[in-house]
Amino acid sequence: MSKKTVLITGAGSGFGRESAFLLATKGYDVIATTEIVAQIQPLKNEAHALGLNIQVEKLDISDENDRLRAAQWSIDVLVNNAGISEGGAVVDLPEDKLRRQFEVNVFGTILLTQHFARQFVEKKQGKIVFISSVAGITTDPFAGAYSASKHALEGFAEALNKELQEFGVQVATVNPGPILTGFNDRMFEAWTHWWPEDKLDTVFDYEELAFPHEQFHPFQVSEVIARVVSGEITQYRNVVPEEIVADTQKQMQEVWSREVTSQASRHPLVQTAYDIDPETPNGR
Repeated sequence: MSKKTVLITGAGSGFGRESAFLLATKGYDVIATTEIVAQIQPLKNEAHALGLNIQVEKLDISDENDRLRAAQWSIDVLVNNAGISEGGAVVDLPEDKLRRQFEVNVFGTILLTQHFARQFVEKKQGKIVFISSVAGITTDPFAGAYSASKHALEGFAEALNKELQEFGVQVATVNPGPILTGFNDRMFEAWTHWWPEDKLDTVFDYEELAFPHEQFHPFQVSEVIARVVSGEITQYRNVVPEEIVADTQKQMQEVWSREVTSQASRHPLVQTAYDIDPETPNGR
């Protein structure tokens, strides 16, 4: 049986980088892609230092030329990991930041996926893995744009799963929870890059807010991604870590019995965002 080729987007850091290294150690041919050229050589150097032979390419999923170039590669598994996060309350978030969130996380991801989905349909085999988020099935305050983009991805993934079934193409999602990679905390610092006029007269004080959860160690996410890619895990939805599954399911169920707001009071998670320190680990 020939080695399978895995394409991982957003492999310059975080889950994508760790998954690229882990899959390479397991014998996969890995194409690790990064958003910008400057990320290529450091990733190559690190892979070489680990004795891993990884093909590193530039792929900005929001760039049509990059997507068309990538579409020429022959792969067996697509891991849609690339994404950005724009923090801010729905009432305050600037239009350009909101549009950019969807341009990358939704349109870039799906337009790239279309190319490889057609390739897989023609071959009658292949696997598409969406690195979504627990934010794709639940929602926190100040992460509405990010959460909405991941909810959109969940919708596309669910549709693809049904549509491509007859062609033997597999679809799965991995839904990381609060993982301490810096990604969540940077989301709550995104407001520092708003235009000065967008920082005026906001409803919330972003200098006082932080990601409202204690965070888990990141190694377990890349482990799950690798096991989903290999087929060791056959589940469609994979929430990581296991400790948050029950609470996530509870949150998803709660909307069926929720009453509309009857009196003004601060939501507990909003209060936590004011109280917690950035990058708070939970030791697990």
